[in-house]
Amino acid sequence: MRINVFVANATGLSRRAADRAIAEGRVAINGRPVELGQTVGPNDTVTLDKRAITPPVKTITIMLNKPVGYVCSRVGQGSRTIYNLLPPHLRKLKPIGRLDKDSSGLLLMTDDGQLSYQLTHPSFKKTKVYEVRLGRSLAPEDHDKITKDGVQLNDGISKFELEPLDDKGFVWKVTMTEGKNRQIRRTFGSMGYVLTKLQRTDFYTYKLSGLNTGTYKTLT
Repeated sequence: MRINVFVANATGLSRRAADRAIAEGRVAINGRPVELGQTVGPNDTVTLDKRAITPPVKTITIMLNKPVGYVCSRVGQGSRTIYNLLPPHLRKLKPIGRLDKDSSGLLLMTDDGQLSYQLTHPSFKKTKVYEVRLGRSLAPEDHDKITKDGVQLNDGISKFELEPLDDKGFVWKVTMTEGKNRQIRRTFGSMGYVLTKLQRTDFYTYKLSGLNTGTYKTLT
């Protein structure tokens, strides 16, 4: 396991905060300061600020049907957060990927750092499926550009699969393995379309079906 994943999993720190702690020399393996990207073996002793840390032996993973209007962070800055929907004993969990405030649907949350890494790292190419509704019908030429050539965004080319869910070109099933920030909204927005709905329905083998909005179920 990578050291930043180990630290985040063992302490509840975000991955970014764990990276900072490592960069500041606060983390050691077997008494020696570590570097970013270093891995932890099963017999290694890891310390943070000279105190031994270990990840939880038993992990918890839940699936939440996130409503529109909630943000995926602990500090809402005036907005409601997904943690308002959870009982206290589950508020230590971290989201696997994110959904923005105006999006809804399947959100996995866990204290299993290895699972989070395997589901989110680009090299694993886990499939995600969304249902989107556009403010106007998608033109055939724009459909072809998204699915064939891709759309140039400021952080690279965006391309994904589209399947119609109505006969007027307003509602679409989006299937993708990429994970750029707000990629679907930015892709359609760059072509002049406004999304009136964006809901994630599938993430890898996990499916949202049967889970009411604002509720969760335990997976492990």
